[in-house]
Amino acid sequence: MISFSPSPIDPTKAYELLQASDKDKTRIGAILVHYAVVKKQVAEGRATTLIEYTANGDVEENLEAIAAAMKGSWKLESVLLARRSGVVGMGEIISLVGVSSPNSADAFAACQFALEHLKKMPTIAKREIYG
Repeated sequence: MISFSPSPIDPTKAYELLQASDKDKTRIGAILVHYAVVKKQVAEGRATTLIEYTANGDVEENLEAIAAAMKGSWKLESVLLARRSGVVGMGEIISLVGVSSPNSADAFAACQFALEHLKKMPTIAKREIYG
């Protein structure tokens, strides 16, 4: 499951989506969800008040490649990757990484991998807006 959307990321849906792949409740032993949020950045005496994210290529293809690499490297039942587009304000969720796995070690490793790759996505351009 991947998403690149201007709509706010709904944290309450992540658990439901990740748990849904285990209909008989026998395979998943760990669900891990990480949210990145906009925080105040100060550079050259100016503070960031908003950040704008725009597509700089095929974002969905890039997210699918990250998800496929995760599934190929760790034992995961499901992967959820979401990125915001458009203007995002302080405290709002920029991205979500969620995984479900039979074990915690794979869930943590896969989540860390995804976080590193989401930060470096060449298909998303970031512009800081100062107030």
